Amino acid sequence: MSRPKRKSPVGSATNDLVFSAHQATNDAVFPHVLALYVPPGSLVADVTFGRGVFWKRVPDGTYRLLKSDLSTGVDARALPYEPGALDCLVFDPPYMHTPGGSAHVGHQNYEGYYRNNGAGHGTVTKYHEAVLDLYFSSAREAHRVLRDEGIYIVKCADEVCANRQRLTHVEIINELATLGFIVEDLFVVLRVNKPGVSRVVRQAHARKNHSYFLVFRKGDGKKRWKGTPASQM
Repeated sequence: MSRPKRKSPVGSATNDLVFSAHQATNDAVFPHVLALYVPPGSLVADVTFGRGVFWKRVPDGTYRLLKSDLSTGVDARALPYEPGALDCLVFDPPYMHTPGGSAHVGHQNYEGYYRNNGAGHGTVTKYHEAVLDLYFSSAREAHRVLRDEGIYIVKCADEVCANRQRLTHVEIINELATLGFIVEDLFVVLRVNKPGVSRVVRQAHARKNHSYFLVFRKGDGKKRWKGTPASQM
């Protein structure tokens, strides 16, 4: 009895792939994140848009982009969108507690944009816990405005606070799992230049020179992400 002919696999061999780690700037990595998880034409809200750095290499018109941040009067913790309205939401808040803002020149610093005990939010947390509170409360709002199976892209970085190692990306992943998000991916962004400090007496921890794009999907865990068709990437 002859054996049935083996079905040829679909697709083609290539090494032109999206990889998980990049020594590059955010605007170079961000299009790869979108290519894998957000089909063209999707309704995307960037709720910490700022100067639009992430979008510099994304061709205009690829997505239906809603731009907002605190300077436009929109707080990521209280968004003006209906439940389930969005296909994707992008969140890039201040990464760390930076007294005086000196450690985050050129980026939103925590104290300048999301002060402790902000009106209407009642947070009494401080330092790293206040940063986490911002991530967690914004994630709850993101879950509300995203459609089922919608994508939530979060930028973050780990830090040492009060001489204690805080693996922020792990803390975020663990908390968002309790809110109804499934973590789909993690992109590591390695700085292109070498960070330094003005004065060092004794180094206690490795100096952070990387950050992350975390990709979450709003879902109940019953479905698996099948990817964006190559024809749409």
